[in-house]
Amino acid sequence: MEAIKKLTGLVAPLDRHNVDTDAIIPKQFLKSIQRTGFGPNLFDEWRYLDQGGSAQDCAHRRLNPDFVLNQERYRGAQILLARNNFGCGSSREHAAWALLDYGIRCVIAPSFADIFFSNAHKNGLLPVILANSTIDRLFQDVAGTPGYELTVDLEAQTLVTWDEHVIEFSMDASIKRRLMEGLDDIGITLQTAELIRAYEQRRRQDAPWLFSEEICSAGATVDSLTGPNESTIIAAALSA
Repeated sequence: MEAIKKLTGLVAPLDRHNVDTDAIIPKQFLKSIQRTGFGPNLFDEWRYLDQGGSAQDCAHRRLNPDFVLNQERYRGAQILLARNNFGCGSSREHAAWALLDYGIRCVIAPSFADIFFSNAHKNGLLPVILANSTIDRLFQDVAGTPGYELTVDLEAQTLVTWDEHVIEFSMDASIKRRLMEGLDDIGITLQTAELIRAYEQRRRQDAPWLFSEEICSAGATVDSLTGPNESTIIAAALSA
């Protein structure tokens, strides 16, 4: 996934509480497990005036002029300002994919649904939690300032406003590392690839019957896949 260390971007305000994942990316668009292609259907029911279908070309659909992301002043926004409990509802990972595919790299809110929060940072979307009073002030500033931008500095754990006001935020150290280094779950696992290969070699010596030709023909060898194979990772986990 793409690393994020420092981002200066236009802010779009989504002034709604309890935005659920079905609003972020409706269920009829969940027909792919690829991480791309969901951006055109982000907030589909709010963004368009017609009923959307999975095979429909969004370029020819009628836009809702009142929806924030359709307003000219917020086009190209990379930072979404939101309200409490953002990402509630079902656990679909597609919600994070849709935001990223649209171009959103950071969501700022007073609180997030737990599963969405996890899906976000595991896919390179930075979730920033701020106090309600700070969020209220940011909504006011964004509304009153066309072209309002924030600089998000993940290393320093700060937001810097256009008038150089600094807002600090907290971030778990492991989440911060994964975002700054661009490490999803597979990337973190591959950091221990040499240990996994060493385990596999030891296992071949200790239990050679598990690696007989008949058994191996039913699966894959470590070098036949990109990175360590799945069975080796599972075996290593079970032996830990």
